[in-house]
Amino acid sequence: MISFLSGKVDELHPTHVVIEVNGVGYLINISLHTFSKVQGKQTTRLLTYLSVREDAHVLFGFADELERSLFMHLISVSGIGPNTARMILSSYPPDELRKAIVDGNQAVIQSIKGVGPKSAQRIILELRDKLMKLPAEAVLADGGNTSRQEALMALTMLGISRSVAEKALTKVLSDKSETQSVEQLVKAALQSL
Repeated sequence: MISFLSGKVDELHPTHVVIEVNGVGYLINISLHTFSKVQGKQTTRLLTYLSVREDAHVLFGFADELERSLFMHLISVSGIGPNTARMILSSYPPDELRKAIVDGNQAVIQSIKGVGPKSAQRIILELRDKLMKLPAEAVLADGGNTSRQEALMALTMLGISRSVAEKALTKVLSDKSETQSVEQLVKAALQSL
């Protein structure tokens, strides 16, 4: 399996990118999320997944580990293939998609083109518990707010469920506009519980 490719961006389109690595151009299918991360760069490094079918070998590329992890989980669901998974990842940022699945928000999942009510139920049913158990570094793709990430990890280590801790931190962060230390965030979140 090809784990990642790093090289010069030769072509970039919303659905795929061609990366030149040592004189070889690799066509990699990407989501709109990855497209936005690669746009404007001359060189890039993408994590990859190689889909081997009877008629083709197709590379899929991802800007970060959370997106690749979500892709792998999505294709494990019966009826969800690599192209549908890419469509799902193009519809919402990986952290929002993960949150929708963990929260059981079927309306959000069902609003994605190509995902009907039964598929949305199946995605939530099969992936909810798996996504809650993802390692912290894969889950915490929260826009670079490392204080929030560390506070969330601290709260979960204290035995508070991830969804309850996320809601408490969201409430605390929306109430105060100034930046806070990890300790202040944890204390404020504990008080709001």
